[in-house]
Amino acid sequence: MADRPDWSEDEYVQCLQDERRRFAWVMQRYGGLSATQARVAATQRYPFEADDAPYRGLVFHDEAWRWAMLKIYGEGYWIQHPELVEPSAEYRALD
Repeated sequence: MADRPDWSEDEYVQCLQDERRRFAWVMQRYGGLSATQARVAATQRYPFEADDAPYRGLVFHDEAWRWAMLKIYGEGYWIQHPELVEPSAEYRALD
């Protein structure tokens, strides 16, 4: 089993909710999804993982911005859209 972050269940759930919110925001703003579609996409990208799941939380190794850009524009999005390599100020303001 891989090493897991030393976090409480509440911290994991909070991180999951935060990343879902950010992913959904990007999917609406850049992907053109409705709020409902964006929430569904975020839940699919960030499913709840049981406490004993191997590699629980591995999805957090990259931030929601990158996962959403990969979903919207595909692998190599940074070549076609270099302006999207770094998260926007609006995205950063979500925190």
